[in-house]
Amino acid sequence: MCTPSTTKSTREIDDGLSLEPLENGQVRLWVHIADPSRWLTLGDALDREARRRGTTVYLPTGPIPMFPPELATGPMSLVQGQTMEALSFAAVLDEQGEAIATDIVPSTIRPDYRLTYDDADEMLQMGIEAALSTLDTLARRRSRWRQAQGAIQIDLPEANIKVHPQDDRQLSLELIDESPSRRLVAEMMILAGEIGARYAQTHNLPIPFRCQAQPELPPSETLEKYPAGPARDFAICRCMAKGEVSVHPLRHAGLGLNAYAQMTSPIRRYGDLLAHIQIKAHLRGETPPLHQDELGQLLNALEPAIAEAIHVERQTNRYWTLEFLRRHAGETWRAMLLDWLREYERLGLILLEDVGIKLPMRFERAINPGDSLWVRVEGVDPRQDKITFVEVPPETLADHSV
Repeated sequence: MCTPSTTKSTREIDDGLSLEPLENGQVRLWVHIADPSRWLTLGDALDREARRRGTTVYLPTGPIPMFPPELATGPMSLVQGQTMEALSFAAVLDEQGEAIATDIVPSTIRPDYRLTYDDADEMLQMGIEAALSTLDTLARRRSRWRQAQGAIQIDLPEANIKVHPQDDRQLSLELIDESPSRRLVAEMMILAGEIGARYAQTHNLPIPFRCQAQPELPPSETLEKYPAGPARDFAICRCMAKGEVSVHPLRHAGLGLNAYAQMTSPIRRYGDLLAHIQIKAHLRGETPPLHQDELGQLLNALEPAIAEAIHVERQTNRYWTLEFLRRHAGETWRAMLLDWLREYERLGLILLEDVGIKLPMRFERAINPGDSLWVRVEGVDPRQDKITFVEVPPETLADHSV
């Protein structure tokens, strides 16, 4: 078994993947999720503090964990080479990618090795790990099946900015793009979420289901005005409804699933932890500790903490993004106009393509979404949350362009 691809700095290991050959030539997929619920009881001090936080907050300066780091990175994690407790989700896929046989079992596992995304991408490219190649094949099959069910694929690059914990003069930025290993891991986590949701739905078990209303996408002739790529994906993204949490299983349009629940990060998200607690109780033949109304009230009480965490993450990332650009004053960046924010004011949203940063820019000339350009920061004040760009004519570009 391997723990799935992560960044080198990741210390909380929530999940792992393995394959089980079957006699009929098929394979059973296993998604093993760390089981922090065994370390607490609903209402005890550890649970109350995790509930108060609601989620791990990820900041450029470092995470603010939901659980104490000594637990989150040790006995709660799936540590390589150690025997650990997990909740394991199994599925057999048919030729189209539908999960035709599923199961959930409490388990004891021993992760063989851990891979970074870069490691996994290199191994997939070279074809040197048969199990990883099989996982990739099954993940692609799953993705095609979900798209046939109406899933909406959006690929927009993101920036991951990091500040050295002891020296904020050391600031790095990484472009996070969709790689084969990231797609593989994402697909397996979605599969585990579907298995858990289907189990809860079958047994009338209240858990925090995730749902998303069907978006009203523009007509195809309108979307085709945007060139294929980030601009078109962004146009689709702007039409997507906000995801919601419910105690009832409802369709998740974006994923193409009739029932879905997040449950692959119980170390980092309190809602995932609640799903584990409810399902494990049912597997033991016990009455789940939270009835539907109690769960609904608890989820409502979590909303302010989670909303605040999202706000803090966005604002902090925004500050350090502007600080990154301030420190690279004078450099020229390849950009694309994603779309208009207020076209009547000529205010658009641009993507700095090489670093995955999206920021507003005012234009003085005619330009269409999807058009490329070169820009330079004209003025930036991270503390005042202000930035202005100036367009650079291509013929004036110097060797210092990014």
